[in-house]
Amino acid sequence: MTEPGSPTNFIYDAVNADVAQGTRGGRVQTRFPPEPNGYLHIGHAKAIVVDFGVASDFGGRCVLRLDDTNPETEDTDFVDSILEDIRWLGYEPDEERYASDYFEQLYTWAEQLIDAGLAYVDDQDGEAISAGRGGFGKPGVNSPFRDRAAAENLDLFRRMRAGEFAEGSRVLRAKIDMAHENMQLRDPIMYRIRHAHHHRTGDRWPIYPTYDWAHGQSDAIEGTTHSICTLEFESHRPLYDWFLDKLDVKDAPRQYEFARLELTYTVTSKRRLAKLVADGVMEGWDDARMPTLRGLKRRGYPAAAIRSFCREVGTTRTNSRQSVEYLESYVRRELNATAQRRMAVLHPLKLRLTNWPTDENGEPVVEHFELTNNPERAKDGTRKVAFSGELWIEADDFREVPPPKYFRLSPGREVRLRGAYFVTATEAVKDEHGNIIEVLATYDPATKGGNAPDGRRVKSTMHWVSAAHSEDATVALYERLFTAEAPGERTGEALDDLNPASRELLSDAKVERALGDAAPGEVVQFERLGYFAADLDSPMLFHRTVGLRDEWASIQKRG
Repeated sequence: MTEPGSPTNFIYDAVNADVAQGTRGGRVQTRFPPEPNGYLHIGHAKAIVVDFGVASDFGGRCVLRLDDTNPETEDTDFVDSILEDIRWLGYEPDEERYASDYFEQLYTWAEQLIDAGLAYVDDQDGEAISAGRGGFGKPGVNSPFRDRAAAENLDLFRRMRAGEFAEGSRVLRAKIDMAHENMQLRDPIMYRIRHAHHHRTGDRWPIYPTYDWAHGQSDAIEGTTHSICTLEFESHRPLYDWFLDKLDVKDAPRQYEFARLELTYTVTSKRRLAKLVADGVMEGWDDARMPTLRGLKRRGYPAAAIRSFCREVGTTRTNSRQSVEYLESYVRRELNATAQRRMAVLHPLKLRLTNWPTDENGEPVVEHFELTNNPERAKDGTRKVAFSGELWIEADDFREVPPPKYFRLSPGREVRLRGAYFVTATEAVKDEHGNIIEVLATYDPATKGGNAPDGRRVKSTMHWVSAAHSEDATVALYERLFTAEAPGERTGEALDDLNPASRELLSDAKVERALGDAAPGEVVQFERLGYFAADLDSPMLFHRTVGLRDEWASIQKRG
């Protein structure tokens, strides 16, 4: 974890300085303010780690505040999922609040600005208001309703609250400066009419505050000391400060902005992610290809790895795109230390040992080998794995005519079967189409346990599964969800770069029997193949979390 005051984290430096100087009594309170209109994604994870991490490291508090100011897009399912995902990531809010908790206070403050001549009701429609704001380097145009008397504005605003007007017919705007160089201060909208049912307040309010009107005041009401946002809100900060100043709110929070987390081959736009789900491209927000926290959980990403990655990335003031391979390196490191080892064959080919012994009933003898569950963690112990005369091996582990530098099984070549015996292939059995359906081999009984007493060595060790003691499984293999490092950079639309081959389902995998007891969500290492997570809902479905090869290390070497 980044230590308070570390020079690599400017937010920690700022908070550390405030605490040292006794600003706001040395108190630290942050908040995480998501909109309940979708599921949290990897970008939110960084904000969560920063908001909750700052509060924890300085002995403060972090409030979860759901910004529920847009009833058309909000849902209690999203509310519940946000809290669940935060807890899965390893954090517990000190308090759960809602922007809707403050609707009455916000309304009272709006009337206060109207009385002071600092807000007015505008009858223009949205298109006219947008056109009148001008552009960068081009001043806006005052609304024809900007100079209404305060009494008339107050009457109209109260009638808006009473539900007298049609949706979209009027808005309440702050009266600031239509020529201001900061577009956010060109008479921003504070309230709009929405005849929509709210998930908490029901039909009580026909008007709803905008995010910009509710945000800063909500921070102040809650006692936030350090309001931490991403860089896109930097231009909004003067507006928040203007509102708080005109309302004469004491001990207003200080806002700090940092670069949001973006990953290569990934998008974190809720609109685009929602489209993938709505169009049936993804099976849901928790599809293992999705960058949502629910998708990453299903994929097998450990919460601890995500936290470590977000802390290491830190907070900067420069937008950049982190390599997804960098994130995967944290996942791999965590799983290497915690995941138990198992054997699985994804593309099964039968291997029959022609000299394997039989018992008095003519049945193949069954032996059991004790294999280590995790060489990185002795406390995980060992397990017994059955071995007999018919085995499953990977189809790629045999070549009738081996290419150069191919050291796995081929006619006349000896290899080691992991923890069991040395075997030598003798013949390939083919079907009527010439496809190899079985490999015949002999084993050396003197090499029990996978070591030769005469000291001879082999160049390849292969995994295997006993055919009579295997379980059938389905395995999902994943490639990048997008084909471009920066989706949409070429065409302007990220979904144009969607990878149609992002998932491959293998329905005939063979796995060792111990995997039949894998708990939902448990991640294991399939030896030689990668890390795989047992699905949360479907038994004997495994998602490849990450491969064994450290792609990030390779990128670093090339760089």
